Amino acid sequence: MLVGGVNYFTGRVYDMARITAAARAQGIVVGWDLAHAMGNVPLSLHDWDVDFAAWCSYKYLNAGPGGTAGLFVHQRHHHADLPRLAGWWGHNKESRFKMGPGFDPIPSAEGWQVSNAPVLSMAAQRASLDLFDRMDLAQHRVKGLDLSRRCMEMLEALAEELNEPIRLLTPREDASRGCQVSVQFSARDRRFFDQLVERGVVADWREPGTIRMAFIPFYSSYEDLARLEQILRQTLSS
Repeated sequence: MLVGGVNYFTGRVYDMARITAAARAQGIVVGWDLAHAMGNVPLSLHDWDVDFAAWCSYKYLNAGPGGTAGLFVHQRHHHADLPRLAGWWGHNKESRFKMGPGFDPIPSAEGWQVSNAPVLSMAAQRASLDLFDRMDLAQHRVKGLDLSRRCMEMLEALAEELNEPIRLLTPREDASRGCQVSVQFSARDRRFFDQLVERGVVADWREPGTIRMAFIPFYSSYEDLARLEQILRQTLSS
């Protein structure tokens, strides 16, 4: 089983612990695509008994485009003779440069590495991860949920005030939501989104007709949310 932990389109957070337990009870190998989850919602991959997971780092981990991906492999698989891309950076560090004919994998998730990491982009990623190490992850989660909740409330209030039909795709329940808010302005098309971008909104467009906005607790502020409301009001009224 390979499933996204957070739906890229709606922002829905799935109950990864419960799904993993149900799948493993049936003998299913469980993997999670955490591209939209890592750095966004709390994760306990080892405790949940997840077999493996992978994620990109350019979204919530702030590494920027082309940032190095991450990988989790449960320790029960570290010594297993599993199929893999046997890249030289996953080879035993003590004998890596002897260039022998065989592959001796590092007994950890490092054994699945293919090539050495790009140093310059990794420097930016390291700076971000250092901040994550120093941060209170519980407070990070609280602020992310509060910002996304306030955003949805603002969108609904603005839609009612301006008689603007909208559809929120992101769940309201805290357990099923991260930092992302996905909304459809039913009477608007791509030109409306382009106008928002021109006025300084950093978001993205996904067909059909959906605007995704994400509030990153590290650096998104309540002032940013107030500015978003002002820009939406101006754009919807113009």
